Amino acid sequence: MNDNRTRIRLFVDYDLEQGCAVPATQDQHNYLRRVMRRKDGDTVALFNGRQGEWRASIAYESKSRCMMVVHQTLRPQRTPPDVWLLFAPVKATPMNNIARMSTELGVGRICPVLTEHTNVARVNTARLRVNAVEAAEQSTRLNIPIVEEPVRFADLLKDWDPARRIILCAEAGQAEPVPDALSQISPGGPWAVMTGPEGGFSESELDGMAKLPFVTAVRLGPRILRADTAAAAVLVCWQNHLGDWSE
Repeated sequence: MNDNRTRIRLFVDYDLEQGCAVPATQDQHNYLRRVMRRKDGDTVALFNGRQGEWRASIAYESKSRCMMVVHQTLRPQRTPPDVWLLFAPVKATPMNNIARMSTELGVGRICPVLTEHTNVARVNTARLRVNAVEAAEQSTRLNIPIVEEPVRFADLLKDWDPARRIILCAEAGQAEPVPDALSQISPGGPWAVMTGPEGGFSESELDGMAKLPFVTAVRLGPRILRADTAAAAVLVCWQNHLGDWSE
């Protein structure tokens, strides 16, 4: 059988073990049968974020029902670097890009934060999670980031664990260039990176964050970046200096 057929990867919520049969969702069934034209016996890779990746074969039971029979493990589960993304919501398209790109770049949690200058009234977290799942399937990730409901900036740090350090994209004041700041930090431990809205953080928000010992303020260079570009840029820098890009 063509090895490329195993490259279709699907995220499932079910436990995975040899011999079990996992039902495909209606969307997964339509994708396999109508979009990818897969037939009975063709293989897919399944993962659930807990038990690694497994090879399974397709078994159509009817025109509307499909099972995936699990055969063998392909990759064990691994623990990725512990980094979250805190970002100010923007319009739908760039916000979906943020969910997709941050998933590809390995974040474990996606947290929309409502700042003073946030100009978005509604965050479709269900759609963000769909984008995260699709990005994980395509990027060979073995888990799905958690997508949080929006939180107000004033409430963000109420129960914050100071052991989780924050890289704050301040874009103002005495913030260091992000490569210089990260090169002085040893890898390991829990982290979060934080980007602001298109209008930037307010002075009071920046002043409040600057007083916290677990916050490192950084600049992302001489150009003005879109919100989705900024999120990707700081995550790339974090992965390069503190993440798993050397593996």
